[in-house]
Amino acid sequence: MIKTEKFTLTGGAGQMEGILDFPKSAARGIALVAHPHPLYGGTMENKVAVTLARTFVQLGYVVARINFRGVGASEGVHDHGVGEMDDMAILHAWMTARYPGLPVTLSGFSFGTFVQSHLAHRLAAAGTPAERLVLIGSAAGKWEMATVPADTIVIHGENDDTIPLIDVLDWLRPQDIPVIVIPGADHFFHRKLQHIKGWVTQLWHRPADAITDTASSD
Repeated sequence: MIKTEKFTLTGGAGQMEGILDFPKSAARGIALVAHPHPLYGGTMENKVAVTLARTFVQLGYVVARINFRGVGASEGVHDHGVGEMDDMAILHAWMTARYPGLPVTLSGFSFGTFVQSHLAHRLAAAGTPAERLVLIGSAAGKWEMATVPADTIVIHGENDDTIPLIDVLDWLRPQDIPVIVIPGADHFFHRKLQHIKGWVTQLWHRPADAITDTASSD
């Protein structure tokens, strides 16, 4: 069983509630997980967010999730992504102070991918770039996604009717970044969550060109 610990942290609009998930041995890195849209039922307990957390724990990362503003016991109201980026940056600062010297990966689902793509730019500009990004059900077409590094792992459902695959392809095409498409998967990856864990685990230690080769061969 994964060891977990609840915490509270002061964010830009008040207290934020969160959960830490710990690996069995000493952490090799930090993973921050961002949940889907707060106004449509998104929480840190979302099944995709939990799948990401468990995957990174098994990869040896200590994982931090927070509820965005207005969700659960987190104070404040939804801020259309701006305040949520600030809060994730606060979480990043808190985790890197708690675990100094460890690399940080950013991951998210749906609205959370929008937050993390822009946080990655902010961290890079500050000289503390993320180790890598993992984006599930990327919010292209609904939110203005930032460009992402070449080694970003992007996974999307073939039958996603919330964020159509074509919108993700249109976002990625100028960046020449592949997307892993899960056949038959909807936006929430019902009965397909194992594919998220499987692909992230399989690709985690591969360079960007290996991702391209693998994605194009399936």
